[in-house]
Amino acid sequence: MELVSVLLSRAWRLTGLSDSTTDKRSRKMEEKALEVYDVIRTIRDPEKPNTLEELDVVTEKCVEVQELGDDEYLIIIRFSPTVPHCSLATLIGLCLQVKLQRCLPFKHKLEIYITEGTHSTEEDINKQINDKERVAAAMENPNLREMVEQCVTDHISRRTSACRDQTKNITPEIFSSSCLF
Repeated sequence: MELVSVLLSRAWRLTGLSDSTTDKRSRKMEEKALEVYDVIRTIRDPEKPNTLEELDVVTEKCVEVQELGDDEYLIIIRFSPTVPHCSLATLIGLCLQVKLQRCLPFKHKLEIYITEGTHSTEEDINKQINDKERVAAAMENPNLREMVEQCVTDHISRRTSACRDQTKNITPEIFSSSCLF
């Protein structure tokens, strides 16, 4: 069996179809994924004085990048809310959308999902997070926009509870799975 593998590998190299192209593409996707992760890891949690990275809401493993064409990529993010009934999971998804739209220097399509099994209403929230019209409408709400801005802006010296304080200005209906967007 080993001999067959070695022979096939040599044949691929001789025909110019070696794994080096695949390896380069794979490394490039890993680099893009790390670039995306570097952008989202510093987003602040809306309720806690921590980043999404510190709370393990996002990790390096939650980012997947696929090449769609010349310098165009599909970015898939699967985040895990801290609790299965997190009322701000949709807001976290909105923060991910906004920060990536603003900060990524390359052409991309974005899909954001809650990791399967980590939230009680993940299907509804996934639909909302990936609906461009709902995202745009949500960003027209001045209270939501302010909360997103405070969570996505990198301010070392900013008051850590700024996002949490802003939630007081928003009615509970806005955070329900059918009303945020």
